[in-house]
Amino acid sequence: MTTTAPSQTEAVTPLPMTITHHNLNKRTASGSVGRVMVWVTLIVGALLSIIPMIWLIIAPSKTAPQLNNDPPFSFGSFANYGIAWQNLLTFQDGIIVQWLVNSIIYTLLIVAISCVTALLAGYALAATAIPFKRTMLITTLVAMIVPPVALVLPLFIQISQLGLYDTPTAVILTSSFYPFGVFLAYIYFTTSIPHEVYEAARVDGAGEFQTFFLIALPLSRGLFGMLAFFSFSAAWVNYFLPYVLLGSAANYTLPVGLGILFSSTPALNPGNGAQQSVIGRPEIALAGLLVAIPILIVFLLSSRLLVRGVLAGAVKS
Repeated sequence: MTTTAPSQTEAVTPLPMTITHHNLNKRTASGSVGRVMVWVTLIVGALLSIIPMIWLIIAPSKTAPQLNNDPPFSFGSFANYGIAWQNLLTFQDGIIVQWLVNSIIYTLLIVAISCVTALLAGYALAATAIPFKRTMLITTLVAMIVPPVALVLPLFIQISQLGLYDTPTAVILTSSFYPFGVFLAYIYFTTSIPHEVYEAARVDGAGEFQTFFLIALPLSRGLFGMLAFFSFSAAWVNYFLPYVLLGSAANYTLPVGLGILFSSTPALNPGNGAQQSVIGRPEIALAGLLVAIPILIVFLLSSRLLVRGVLAGAVKS
């Protein structure tokens, strides 16, 4: 009995084209739905973030009755901005100007110190053979996990023992503690710059400081933008730590001073209704704008560096 082997054409049975097209269309449809959901989520999140900021910008252009009666996003007049600012200056003889100057000085020094220390520490952990590197890296991670509020009492005791209570130095030194920046710099110098670059510089006779300043630092502009923005944002709006470490109104930062101002304003604290005050809701909105605008300006100025820092290391050569 003889059997015939199946031909090659009979052994391979192609899938029906209708099934292939059906799967492709189904996959394309699900991908389109996913993209639409992502865009809807992003648009909703953007609106929730932008709408309060738009209201905050427009609110000081109105008087108090206009804020209550006019549509939320209607514009008053530019002259009301000046009137609201003059009313803010009536609080304790214009001490809000001193608070604004204090915040600028404190924040600039904090950003400078925290960025320099974070860059140096991150480079040392990533590119040098220092002893106890793993222990220091774990300590940095633990410091990131500990809530800042838990460190307020130990810091207050140390500052008091050093005789620095109610001084700008107390706020600047304690706020320059930046473990997140150290870890971010460590990740950047580890992943974005090949170790062969460091080794080549050392072979050419460069020391560690020369390698850092001539090789690593020029290649880390994106990292510097990220460190500066995050450090500025945290220092500018920091309230609790300056509130604990400062005792006199002349040394207050803007957030701490505005907390005192708001608590004494009948517009937000009805318990002070018997006090005569020209500071109402338009003035409060303008004060909030003083806190929000600098962060927006710094973000716009550093946006290119932020994008470069976020994308650093995403593409390997």
